[in-house]
Amino acid sequence: MPVGPDGWFDGGKTIKVEGGIKARSRRGSIGEEWWSRRFIDILEGICDKGRLDRGRRYARQGQVLNLDLEPGRLSARVQGSRAEPYQVEVKIPVFDGEAWTRVEEALAHQAMFRAKLLAGEMPTQIVAIFDDLGLPLFPAALDMSCSCPDWGFPCKHLSAVLYLLAEAFDDDPFLVLAWRGRERDVLLSALRGPVVAEPPADPLDMPDRPLRVDDFYSSGVSLAKLKELPGGGPTAPPELLLRVLDPPAVRVRHIPLVDLLRPVYRDLGDDQPS
Repeated sequence: MPVGPDGWFDGGKTIKVEGGIKARSRRGSIGEEWWSRRFIDILEGICDKGRLDRGRRYARQGQVLNLDLEPGRLSARVQGSRAEPYQVEVKIPVFDGEAWTRVEEALAHQAMFRAKLLAGEMPTQIVAIFDDLGLPLFPAALDMSCSCPDWGFPCKHLSAVLYLLAEAFDDDPFLVLAWRGRERDVLLSALRGPVVAEPPADPLDMPDRPLRVDDFYSSGVSLAKLKELPGGGPTAPPELLLRVLDPPAVRVRHIPLVDLLRPVYRDLGDDQPS
């Protein structure tokens, strides 16, 4: 069995492929957003540095042919030095329905988290929500396998796939949640929930009482109450309807329509006279 200078299996010259998935990052580390870096920290904490370097090169050369992510499972094919691509699989535990109900209730009670998620953002404090529930968002270990003959673990093929997964997390943070078992639309629908707005108290709604001559000309409402009538209160955010209503199943160049409308609504709100 051929062995490279750093001790890992070296089966010969890597077969170049056309149309593979290439990492955007051309040098240095991979993963830009905090959630991607958190995932990369796990990878770099368990992998040999040499295999990580070779895995990054594989990711940048486009040796990974496909990435298929589903709840609890990531599968991919990586072209190495043999004619047949290697089969890669990475598995993590999936949270069940009861666990996700707890997560959604905890997130819904945090107005800032709820608003950011509905706006397509991933708040950094979300990790603490999962940890407090005993449901870590990022697993401490990964169940990984590759069909290559490299005795080292994880091999460069696995490393390449996980680096590309981190870049996919950059593009869509909801993939982190989907891998744990909750799709974006299902989660956001639960966070929107049924909106039941309580009618505002009517300051003119006074209890019945006997009419007396000495207060006949009194309004029965204090000046302070009258100042609270509509017109001086805080205004709703311009994109409130987009947060509350179910999004249309329409995409423009793979981007959800609601994500394109959100900045337009905000610009319209900014143009309103103060």
